[in-house]
Amino acid sequence: MLTSPKYLNPFTDFGFKKLFGSEANKDLLKDFLNEVIREQGKITDIHYLKAEQLGAGIVNRRAIFDIYCENERGEKFIVEMQKVKQNYFKDRSIFYSTFPIQEQGIQGEDWNFSLKAVYLIGILDFVFDEDKDDLSYYHHEIKLRDTKKCLVFYDKLTFIYLEMPKFNKTEEELENRFDKWMYVLKNLPKLEKRPLKLQEKVFDSLFKTAEMAQFTPAERLYYEDSLKDYRDMKNSMDTTKAEGKAEGKAEEKIETAQRMLSKNYPIDVITDCTGLSAEEINNLQV
Repeated sequence: MLTSPKYLNPFTDFGFKKLFGSEANKDLLKDFLNEVIREQGKITDIHYLKAEQLGAGIVNRRAIFDIYCENERGEKFIVEMQKVKQNYFKDRSIFYSTFPIQEQGIQGEDWNFSLKAVYLIGILDFVFDEDKDDLSYYHHEIKLRDTKKCLVFYDKLTFIYLEMPKFNKTEEELENRFDKWMYVLKNLPKLEKRPLKLQEKVFDSLFKTAEMAQFTPAERLYYEDSLKDYRDMKNSMDTTKAEGKAEGKAEEKIETAQRMLSKNYPIDVITDCTGLSAEEINNLQV
């Protein structure tokens, strides 16, 4: 008998905002950010900023961030939960980063001020095509770098991408707080109880917030709608992938048949090898 999940899915819009997007739970976001950018200096406080950003003119595009905040030093953080693969996600990341940069501009002719650091953190429910076979590399950190010296040229613009499907550590294999955050984000809707390794105080708040039994009727309704949108999106992507694979196999059969025809293989042999009908194979000769 199937039972309903105990905890929400953080990859839904409602679930992500419930965990990280409210003033009441900003300690969760602060702790997560500290683990993701731990070498950049500890964050002691964060302040949420307006998520919708408008371009400089009427015709310019706008940007709506999942979460936009700043720390006590005025450094800006854009946190995006990307549910499905997007062809131009990296381009969108660069575009998004321009908004917190431009808003720091000071009116005047002379440039006599320093910019605060900008971070974009993408939590991805997909993997990049270029390194999909490297399962050990799931925490990308990108800065502007001098290609000849292989040194960071500018350290105030950082893009961090977490490829969640590649993170496959078990509870017993978790080594640090970053591992624990990755584990709970990926596995939260599958858990029936709080894992023994996630006993830090910050996870008290996370599991309490994520428990659907504590939702109000309105929250439950919003979550169910958000979950439906998430599932529909994933199903659409899975269908597209399946159709793509089917088309790829069909093309392979045709290419194989054409090669065999060029070598004068009998039609019945080509039919056996490719699964194509005699009529389909004869059409290739026209």
